[in-house]
This record gives sequence, C-alpha cells and structure tokens, in this order.
Amino acid sequence: MCAITWEVFASRGFETAWPELGEAVLRARGRAVGTDPEPYWVTYELDTADRFVTRRLRVTVESADGSRTLDLLHDGGGAWTANGAPLPDLDGALDCDLGLCPLTNTMPVLRHGLHREPGEREFLMAWVSVPDLAVRPSRQTYTHLRPGHVRFSSGDFTSELEFDEEGFVVDYPQLATRLTGR
Repeated sequence: MCAITWEVFASRGFETAWPELGEAVLRARGRAVGTDPEPYWVTYELDTADRFVTRRLRVTVESADGSRTLDLLHDGGGAWTANGAPLPDLDGALDCDLGLCPLTNTMPVLRHGLHREPGEREFLMAWVSVPDLAVRPSRQTYTHLRPGHVRFSSGDFTSELEFDEEGFVVDYPQLATRLTGR
C-alpha cells in the first residue's frame, strides 16, 4: 500500500491518503489537518463497489467544538443515507465528494477513463462539506482535455486537474498539489 500526501491550499493544511486500487474498486483511508475556516482534523475511510461506485464514506472531524461523525451509505441502486437518515436529493448519484479532498475526484475519472481518453460527463455527487460534514447534492462536470488533464466544473467554479496514470490527482489548482506518493 502506498501513501499520497497533498498540500491543501484551500484549508491551509495537508492530507495523506492510503489508497488501494483493485479491479474497478477503490478502498482508501486518509487523514487531513486544516486551519481554515477553523483548526480541525479529519479521518476518513472510503469503500467503493464495482466500477468505482461509492459504497460507504465514514468521516470524523475533530475541532474545538468537539467531534462529529458522518456515515454516508449508498445502497448500490441510487439511494443514500447519512447516519441512517434518507437523502432523497441524492437519488441517482454514484459518487461522494469529500470537500477539500483530492482523492474523491478519482472515482468518476477512473470509471470513465477521462484521464486517458476523450469525453465529457456530468455527475450528481453527494458532496460533503468540511469541517461541518453537511451533505448536499452537487452537479459536477468532468471533461478530458488531454492525457492526464481533466477540466472540473461545478457551478461557477472551474479548474484544470492533473492526474497520474493511475487516476490520482497530482495538481488541483486553487485546492491542492501532491507532495509525495505513487
């Protein structure tokens, strides 16, 4: 198992993930520290099912306000729950997107090979904001620009992400850049 570490500009912090890629599945655990908007620690575990579809994201945040935990589950048929409560606004979403976490951009890119071949895909994501762990629907578009480069857009935000051959983020301008790994 390898580790990937990013400097996360958006939170004025760092993240390290320990991903394991299998045949169309991704499992990872990670830890992050941020100081913006407040000092906090994040610990997460991510499990995907076939074709990199999110199965579960467990996240814990520790801050001056105490500890918060989120257990986000996808039933494989398009329905989501957060700590057991249904999230009907996310029906049909396949992926989670943990805020300020470059790792979670990997699943949709790998599923459609967008870091290697032409294409554009729009996704509904289960977006988890950090550090409050609120879950909201997020429409996101990924567009292949050239090998290893994908444009990400959501609302008014657009950025050109750089991916390595395995599909992990190397550089995400305005968010994070990789320091070590793979």
